[in-house]
Amino acid sequence: MKKKKISKNKMAALLKTSRTQVDRILDPKNDITLGSLQRAAAMVGLRVTIELV
Repeated sequence: MKKKKISKNKMAALLKTSRTQVDRILDPKNDITLGSLQRAAAMVGLRVTIELV
């Protein structure tokens, strides 16, 4: 978000959710769904990959 200069308010608008939800997504203490993480990553031009080794 810092590299793309996207604020939490802007991210909330892009995700069509509340600023509070964005705070939850970014808080490492909270469990979020994989879908939420994928959507948030896509908004900043990234993707989520999971690898089991």
